[in-house]
Parts: sequence; structure tokens; C-alpha cells
Amino acid sequence: MQFGLIVIGDEILSGRRRDRHFDFFRELLTAHGFSLAWVQILPDVPELLVQRLTDSMREGLPVFSCGGIGATPDDYTRQCAAEAAGVSSVRHPEAAALIQNRFGDDAFPHRIRMADLPAGAQIIPNPYNQVPGFSINQHYFMPGFPDMAHPMAEWVLNTYYPDDAHPQKEMSLRVYDVSENELMELMQDMTQEYPAFKLFSLPRIGDEHFVELGLHGRAGLDKAFADMKSRLKKLGLD
Repeated sequence: MQFGLIVIGDEILSGRRRDRHFDFFRELLTAHGFSLAWVQILPDVPELLVQRLTDSMREGLPVFSCGGIGATPDDYTRQCAAEAAGVSSVRHPEAAALIQNRFGDDAFPHRIRMADLPAGAQIIPNPYNQVPGFSINQHYFMPGFPDMAHPMAEWVLNTYYPDDAHPQKEMSLRVYDVSENELMELMQDMTQEYPAFKLFSLPRIGDEHFVELGLHGRAGLDKAFADMKSRLKKLGLD
């Protein structure tokens, strides 16, 4: 299974803050046997957010979204998610209770708006300060702060996507003194005969000249990798 990742915030695009989500989600998903299909960094522009969320909800992949769910005027993600899902925004009673328990009277009149979520949304627990994220249409919306978003993402995976019995893994080898062009026919054959696995080649030119050739996949990867090694040997490239 693959996931999308959306990072929302003008501050990322302007460079005022550096993105700390891409590397984390890539490593987290790999550890759970999944992978990233795509990543988008988007500004705080409601029209664009609605468009991108509408497209990704139609695509059908699960998506993590970080940023824009706070209570300030430039936090548009909650209402944009509702519009993309084709539902209204309503005050979620459990989210409202968590926010009131956390802030007391200071929850009003502003912080309580963080409980206004798309109708039908489920909350995502936030162990950092108890202000929840939410999910709808396999889209998981969390704060932009890594200290909050990252444990929330782990909760999502553990709750909704238990680890596969055959986790994804990668196997590769180095083929020395050869170009990618010389391996093209072999790579094409492997891709056609083993469509369940993703083949990759990474050339290196410098002190050492080689191509790292490998496969990503789940069950059966060992057999496909052994076949690739056998084919290389027949070509005199083992």
C-alpha cells in the first residue's frame, strides 16, 4: 500500500521553516511495510487546498496532511477538507470536550473552533496537548508541528493499517564496469515478468563505476532477486 503526503503552510514554501515531515513519513511508512506515492507542499490558499484535496480524495489512496488545522485566521484546512469531502463543518462533540478540558474557559471564543470538523469525521488523538486531529475519506489531518503530528501518524498506522504479514523490503547489488544502457534489456524483462515488484537502478560514476540494481517488494522478492542474479551471471556480469 502507498500513501500520499501533503504538507501545508506558506512558511515552508517561503523557507521561514524547514520541512521535517518528508523524511519522517518515508521512514515511518517503510518501517510498517508501506511507501510514499507522492508528496505535495501547498500554500495556505483555500481554493488550491480544496482543489488538491478533492483530487486526492477521488484518487483513493490514504493521505497524511500536516498543517493548517489550528484556530488562527490563516488555518483553512478544516473547512477546505469539509468542502472537498462534500460535507458541512460541524462542531465535533468529542473534539470540543477535549479542547475544553485542555484549556478551560480559555477555549472560548477562539480555540474551540478547532473542534469544527467535517461532518462524519473521526478524531485522531494528540498526545502532546490533547487537541485532536481528524480523519475523513482516508485522509488524516494533523498539526504542522512535528512533535504533535509524528506520534499521531504512528497512531493512525497502528490503528487503521496494522503491519502486513509480508512487509516491504529492498534487495540490491552492485554491477561494476557497466552502463545502465547495457542493462536495459535485462531491466525491461524483469519489469515485465515481475510486475509486483518495483525495479530501480542507480548509476555511480567516479572513483568506482557501477550500477546499483535492485528490487522493492513483498512476498516472493527473494525469488525474483535470485532470478535477476542468475540472469546477470549468464551475461557475465555477476
